[in-house]
Amino acid sequence: MSRGTILGIGGVFFKSDDKSRMQQWYEHHLGLQLDEHSIVQFKWREAETERKHTTVWSVFPRASKYYDGPFMINYIVDDLDALLARLASEGVKIEPKRQSDAATGKFAWIYDSEGNKIELWEPVAAVNERK
Repeated sequence: MSRGTILGIGGVFFKSDDKSRMQQWYEHHLGLQLDEHSIVQFKWREAETERKHTTVWSVFPRASKYYDGPFMINYIVDDLDALLARLASEGVKIEPKRQSDAATGKFAWIYDSEGNKIELWEPVAAVNERK
């Protein structure tokens, strides 16, 4: 498999006028248990490699500036730099800002054909594998 591919969904984020009430609704009706960071973590493994991953579910306050629109999807990628290089060559709009966190990995943002912001995340484990 070539580098710079999507491995799965890293997170689903959406906004609410009442974050606490929304979290309580999902906890009560759907059994989603928030952790100490007020997120839900779904643990899973890649079938081919058994590599462990986490998909995060989180509610943001409506006023959050982290992303525009009511929701944002985060995709786990195996090689962020390779993917961004390919997307740039294909004319995809890429936000110039990047984020790197030793504890979680590398992040970048792109926009789809309708202007929806998409977060790309290369987990720290994938970064360390290539070193």
